[in-house]
Amino acid sequence: MNQKEREEYLIDHLLMERHQKADKKDYGFDLYRALVNVRKPVPIDEEYLEIEDEYLQELLQKKKIVEIKSDQRIVLWQGDITRLKADAIVNAANEQMLGCFVANHHCIDNAVHTFAGVRLRLTCEELMKKQGYLEPVGQVKVTPAYNLPSQYVFHTVGPVVSSALTKRHEELLRMCYLNCLKKADEMHLDSLAFCCISTGVFRFPHEKAAVIAVDTVRKYLSSSQLKQVIFNVFKEEDREIYEKLLKE
Repeated sequence: MNQKEREEYLIDHLLMERHQKADKKDYGFDLYRALVNVRKPVPIDEEYLEIEDEYLQELLQKKKIVEIKSDQRIVLWQGDITRLKADAIVNAANEQMLGCFVANHHCIDNAVHTFAGVRLRLTCEELMKKQGYLEPVGQVKVTPAYNLPSQYVFHTVGPVVSSALTKRHEELLRMCYLNCLKKADEMHLDSLAFCCISTGVFRFPHEKAAVIAVDTVRKYLSSSQLKQVIFNVFKEEDREIYEKLLKE
C-alpha cells in the first residue's frame, strides 16, 4: 500500500465512523487531520492503527527529524516541535487533556495529537478516566509519543490570562516548568523540549512567560542530572525574546 492508498483508507475509515461521505477530490492530509481532530476517544481496530502508523511515519520522514547536537545545556530551536527528537517534549494541553477538537487548528495541542496518531487521545482518555476530574493547572501527565520522534509527551495545563496578569498566573506558569523538569529527572531522561506554554490562546504575555521559563530552567539545572533543555519556539517574536534572555 502506497502513501496515497493509506491516506484514502484512513479517511474512508474515519468517515465511515461518522456515517459521512466526501468527494474523493477533497481527500488529502487536511481532511485526514480534520477528521482525527474531531474524533472522540473511542476504540479503533488494529488494522487502522497499523496503517496510520505507516502513514504518519512516512510523513515524519518527509518533514525530516531534527536532533539537536550541542553541548550546551540550554538550547533555543525554532521550528515544528513534532519534528524534534528529544527524550520528551512538552505539550501545552487543556484541562480535559484530550487534545484540541477544533479541526485543523494551528495550536501545539492539535499538532501533537495529529502527528502522534489517535492512540494519544485514547491514552489521555484512560488517564483522565482514572483520575476522575479535570487536570489542575501546573501539573504534568506523561504519555508515550507514539509516532512522534520523541519518546514521551509531557502534557501540562498552563494558566489562562483572561484579563490582567497576576502573581498567581506567574506562579502557576512556573509550576508548569518546574513540575515538567522534576518529572524528567524522576524518569532519568537526558533531554526535555519545552514549547511556549500558555502564550497562545491562553494569552499569557510572551515576554513575561519567557522570563519565567528561562529563570526556572536555569535555577533548576544547577542541581539536575538533565543534560539538555530545549526551548522550542515557532514564532519569530518568541525567537527574538528567548535569544535576548539567553544572552543575559
